[in-house]
Amino acid sequence: QVKLVESGGGLVQPGGSLRLSCAASGFSLGFYNIGWFRRAPGKEREGVSCISSSDGGTLYADSVKGRFTMSRDNAKNTMYLQMNSLKPEDTAVYYCQVEQSPDRCYLGGLYDYWGQGTQVTVSS
Repeated sequence: QVKLVESGGGLVQPGGSLRLSCAASGFSLGFYNIGWFRRAPGKEREGVSCISSSDGGTLYADSVKGRFTMSRDNAKNTMYLQMNSLKPEDTAVYYCQVEQSPDRCYLGGLYDYWGQGTQVTVSS
C-alpha cells in the first residue's frame, strides 16, 4: 500500500527557513518521479519542484527557484524540500506526490499518489 506522510511544516517569520520531509512506505521511492506541490487559500494548485527517476533531473517553479531545494534519500525512502528565504506568499499547504513513469517529471499536474499535506505559514 502506497503511503506518503509529510512533516516539518509550521509558522516561520519572513526570511526564515523550513525543511519539509515526506516519508514513503509500501514502495521504493527511487523508482518513482517525485514532487512537491502547494495549495494556498483562493489560489490554484502550484507545482513547486520535482525530481525525475530516470536521470535525477530537477525542476523548480520560477516562484521558488534559488530559494527551495528538493532532494531524496533512497536509503531512508524519504524526500525533502529545503525552503530558505521564505516569503508570506509561500504560505500554503504543501503536499508530496509520486508517479511511476519512464518520462521526465513535470510540475503542472497531480501524480498517482500524494500525502495529506503539511501547513506552512510565513508571517511576522
